[in-house]
Amino acid sequence: MTRLKSIALAAFVVAPFAAQAEPTGDAEAGEANFRQCATCHGIVAPDGTVIHRPAPTGPDLWGVAGRQAGSYEGYARFSASIVAAGEEHGVVWDEANFVAFVEDQSGFLREVTGDSRARSNMNHRLRGSAEDLFAYLAQFGE
Repeated sequence: MTRLKSIALAAFVVAPFAAQAEPTGDAEAGEANFRQCATCHGIVAPDGTVIHRPAPTGPDLWGVAGRQAGSYEGYARFSASIVAAGEEHGVVWDEANFVAFVEDQSGFLREVTGDSRARSNMNHRLRGSAEDLFAYLAQFGE
């Protein structure tokens, strides 16, 4: 079993419990890592409070922790593969799924969906800790 398949399977099995798990990373370090993401993503609260200015390319990351993959109301530029991962395969952005995705977006989607041609519209390889970035983003949401 490949590493990504093992991560995806483990995440699926523990998904009901993961929503309540505390992130393992360092949110302060994750804030510094977010600078790489800010070119394409913003963080804006539902009440309009801007944590990081909205960006025109990617979806808002407010509430990403616990959100179904490929779902953000008003954002229509998700790849079909990431929508399928969320809708057909139940992928939710918990720490394990988030880390696996940002480390290898298309590889993650191929493992989760079983589609060898699955692709993500996001193609940035994170420099730094994905766990730290998840801990930072997990602060913003319900």
